[in-house]
Amino acid sequence: MSLRTGRYFGRSVVLGLLVGVTTVLFRLLIDQGTKLFAVDKLATDHRWALFFVPALGAVAGHLILKRFKSANHARGTDSAIHVFHHHDGDIPVGVIPAKSVASVLTVASGGSAGYEGPVTLLGAACGSFLSKLLHLDGRARRVLVAAGLSAGIGSLFQAPLAGAIFGAEIFYSSSDLEYDAILPGFVATAISYTIFACFYGWAPLFTMPPEHFTNGIRLFPYIALALVVAIGARFYISVFRGTEAFFARADLPGWAKVAIGGALAGAIGFSMPDVLGPGYHMIQTSVLTHNAQAVASGLKDLPLHGFILFFLAKTLATSATVGSGGSGGVFAPALVCGGALGAATGIAFAHVMPASVGIHPASFALVGMAGFVAAAVRVPLAAIVMVAELCGNHALLLPTMWVVGIAFWLNNGWSLYRSQPHNRASAPMSL
Repeated sequence: MSLRTGRYFGRSVVLGLLVGVTTVLFRLLIDQGTKLFAVDKLATDHRWALFFVPALGAVAGHLILKRFKSANHARGTDSAIHVFHHHDGDIPVGVIPAKSVASVLTVASGGSAGYEGPVTLLGAACGSFLSKLLHLDGRARRVLVAAGLSAGIGSLFQAPLAGAIFGAEIFYSSSDLEYDAILPGFVATAISYTIFACFYGWAPLFTMPPEHFTNGIRLFPYIALALVVAIGARFYISVFRGTEAFFARADLPGWAKVAIGGALAGAIGFSMPDVLGPGYHMIQTSVLTHNAQAVASGLKDLPLHGFILFFLAKTLATSATVGSGGSGGVFAPALVCGGALGAATGIAFAHVMPASVGIHPASFALVGMAGFVAAAVRVPLAAIVMVAELCGNHALLLPTMWVVGIAFWLNNGWSLYRSQPHNRASAPMSL
């Protein structure tokens, strides 16, 4: 083994340790914030408070970010992509505490957003911090930033392989990759995930009953699913971008914008509390829908129109929360929206196709999540692996590949992240 290879390996191991500890602390902060705000209890006992609590949390998060000037533009994954391409991977270390607290205040108080945006930025900031500590710059720093981003999302989502691939794919809207970031990402993510799992367990985030793909005829309804999630992803992106543009034009101070966004999310949550927060429980409902285990788990099956209404409400609430400037991610809500659309599509086909075909709405929900993320976030390989790791089900890889390929192709030119260049050739910098 060459000295150069040893240095790369050593840096990746140290980075994995750093990101692993940071992610554990971030998860502890999330748990405390969730207990503090107890939004589920508010929605049951004092639902009127939903008109105010998300707005207060969003304002508090905004003021914390404003207090730390180094974190003023720390929006999440999009910021990490921008810094990677335009600032040689230089992320101030102050982003780590400021972004952590601001995101927990925003999301735990009921803001409709995810924790993946903050954790990818935290992981990237760890990579930048380590590169400064080792006096690295240029290409070496950007490798560590990409590997740190991988380690952050791979550990928090308990999907290490998907996280490692995500950190190589996310920087472009095409199928191009940052190839030199893949192996450091594997090492850093393996270490960070191991540390995280020692505290929070090795089981996948969600449980799903065994589902298998044993009938080639099902590929035809999966074509319809690909069309549904591609159109749904365009709607999600359009609403989010439109909301961002509206608040950008508004002649209001930043705290007022996030207060309005939080209040709008709270108002939507007043009518449909399930949209508040990341919405992970809806993923669990989707992958158990129309299954006996749903009853055993205390989950009620939503009808077709219930999943569609949830998708619309979640899209609006997320756009209001994050589009107004609130601290949080849009990736996790995209997963939730994809699951809802997939479940709705599966229910529709289960009603019209013969039982012998074996249409299972839970399978459509899982595959829909992957297709929606691939179409909206532009990470097809990571999307395929991530949903399999999230639910511990690898038996649906074939229809997932089919739907992801079609949805990704149909939505060429559409992305949630403005900072993504199309490919390495058009990027300001590449490894």
